[in-house]
Amino acid sequence: MTLTKYLAAEWRLEFSERANKDLEKLEKNLKNKVVSYFEKTILKSPNPRNRGKALSGNLAGQWSYRIGTYRVLTKIQDEKLMILAVGIGHRKEIYKKF
Repeated sequence: MTLTKYLAAEWRLEFSERANKDLEKLEKNLKNKVVSYFEKTILKSPNPRNRGKALSGNLAGQWSYRIGTYRVLTKIQDEKLMILAVGIGHRKEIYKKF
């Protein structure tokens, strides 16, 4: 992929089965906040890594996005221009699930 294509393309967000279940458990306003954050901020960015935090240890290769006290754990797939949400939860608990 050339740099020009990378900068001009938009990313897409998909949810794993687990992340989808996590999303459904959230209150409606928080659910909307998560989806809106990705639609307005991350998916329009030429590089979604500018806003996230790279994880390390047993979560190496994944990225975390902060939305208030909640975190969305993702895997970024550059070749597909896709961000795969793998888990959503409160910051005190989300990292223990993985």
